[in-house]
Amino acid sequence: MPGPGSGTVRNRRLATELRRLRERAELTGDDVADRLGWSASKVSRIENARQAPRLGDVRSLLDLYGVEGSYRDQLLQLARDAGRKGWWEAYSDALPEQYASYIGLEMEAEEILQWETQVVPGLLQTEAYASAVEQGLHSIEVIPPSRLDARVETRLARQSVLTTREPPLRLSLVLDEATLVRRYGDAGVMREQLERLVELAGSPNVTLQVLPLDGPHPITTGSFTLLQFPQVGGIKFHDVIYIEHQNGCSYLEEETETYRHRLSFDRLSAEALPPAESVELISRIARDAWGSQNGGG
Repeated sequence: MPGPGSGTVRNRRLATELRRLRERAELTGDDVADRLGWSASKVSRIENARQAPRLGDVRSLLDLYGVEGSYRDQLLQLARDAGRKGWWEAYSDALPEQYASYIGLEMEAEEILQWETQVVPGLLQTEAYASAVEQGLHSIEVIPPSRLDARVETRLARQSVLTTREPPLRLSLVLDEATLVRRYGDAGVMREQLERLVELAGSPNVTLQVLPLDGPHPITTGSFTLLQFPQVGGIKFHDVIYIEHQNGCSYLEEETETYRHRLSFDRLSAEALPPAESVELISRIARDAWGSQNGGG
């Protein structure tokens, strides 16, 4: 069973705070590097969360910025936690670095708002469906079979945030109806996946809605995930937007962008079927499109 998340979010929080403190002190990255005898690239790596800084380095920065008292203690605790490894690092050879970073964010999020147009999200996938999705990726990416297996295992392990973590992740999901009729694997795989969606829709921490194909489509943007985080060590971390694309993924963290996506999600949720009607639609498609009469598909 997966253990706690890594220090991914804490490292990003720490990086954000250290950058803000430098700017408040009216220092450039080069100024900090000169005063501490570091390279400018080291300052940049710390402030952009590309490396978890050593505790001594954080103390030096806080001394330079004149930070004392409880706020200093909070930042030092973040630094201690930032180097913590996550369970998924055991699969590091099989996972793209950006995907591993996303898992770290997902493990520490308290709520996720997600709009999906292509595929059932990993947090809700069955093993057979996840395998079919990865097999599809195999056709455009050279992945050894052992790595395919590791990626599927990782997808399933991620689901612990919904089922066994305390408190569990709150997930609000709007699915485009097209995801329910786009086949991955055979009809049996699809039927099982849709039945899983119906089951999980009954969880108190999951809100599942479907945007029907014959209804209004309020936005033109593709799939996105908005992650929200709890306050840790007295420091609040801003929302993060995660967007997957053909060549990897992108993160949006500027407040205007995250707020725009929140408004987009609210519009989608308002136009989507209510949860009870969404479950009825999913059950009907599972029966009519993917029922046993379709055989192996």
